[in-house]
Amino acid sequence: MNGHGEKLSRKQEQAILALLSQPTLQAASQGCGVSESTLGRWMRLPDFQNRYREARREMINGAIANLQQASGEAVNCLRTVMRDAQASASSRAAAAKTVLEFALKATEFEELEQRVLAIEEYQRTGVAPNSRREVSA
Repeated sequence: MNGHGEKLSRKQEQAILALLSQPTLQAASQGCGVSESTLGRWMRLPDFQNRYREARREMINGAIANLQQASGEAVNCLRTVMRDAQASASSRAAAAKTVLEFALKATEFEELEQRVLAIEEYQRTGVAPNSRREVSA
């Protein structure tokens, strides 16, 4: 059993991989060759929880990177459909609607990001970003 801050065993690392790739706890325990009760006990260990959380985050970050890499191709596909005179009007309208919806979401995200940055700046300095004025000599 690992104490706080210790490395996980090879079997525990295999269990984490199984948890990430199997749909159920039972399948994960079978996949890594331990009992469900052992896997359940490991899942209550802080070091195991931290490593599992980190592994899930890494997996999600990889998926996000793949989506971002494919986004340019997706936009080109939507543009192609929008501009295709041979495509049905409903297909062109659906593509145009999708482009507009995502453009709006991106704008909203940028605005939200700016607001969060302003709040963080205020918390750090105690001065609201819009209240700063340059003093002329």
